Amino acid sequence: MSLRTSYTLLAPIYDRMVAAATQAARRASLARLPADARQVLLVGAGTGLDFPLLPAGPQYTAIDLTPAMLDRARQRAAARPEVAIELRSGDALALDFADASFDAVILHLIVAVVPDAARALAESARVLRPGGRVLLYDKFLRPGQSAPLRRLLSPLLGRIASRTDVVLEHHLPPTLRVLEDEASLAGGWFRRVLLERV
Repeated sequence: MSLRTSYTLLAPIYDRMVAAATQAARRASLARLPADARQVLLVGAGTGLDFPLLPAGPQYTAIDLTPAMLDRARQRAAARPEVAIELRSGDALALDFADASFDAVILHLIVAVVPDAARALAESARVLRPGGRVLLYDKFLRPGQSAPLRRLLSPLLGRIASRTDVVLEHHLPPTLRVLEDEASLAGGWFRRVLLERV
């Protein structure tokens, strides 16, 4: 099953599955958005669960691969007319933007979803200006963490929704450095990470 098909099927129930559980972590991640950011990219925006938490001021560009998710995101964007949000179809692995186009990139629950985490992170780094920030929130293993059940389930879960065996440190490009890394949810299964484009 392709991710587009899977998330088309998940779209009607996605908010009920993750909205309440992830709101506090999303808010904490978005609190790291630089105050002087003018152009901000949201990759894998999904149903727009971040939209109610976005501060007004920047121009936001939100992309997702799945039309069914974007349809729901449009409703959330319309409910925040004071926030400039442009929604577009887009692929995290092949961003349709020029190099150094954005001051910040938001990657919430997308890096462990896509089939190539390293490519997604490299693409996000490419479209960031030097000194730009990546606000990352997702489920990651720590280097050397055994987590046998998560590793066992990952091939199946990765076909349906999200992999559970991704080690962030194995996929970071040299153009991104870690500024903050905090455990978040499920005993540290999820992490909030702040990265900087060097």
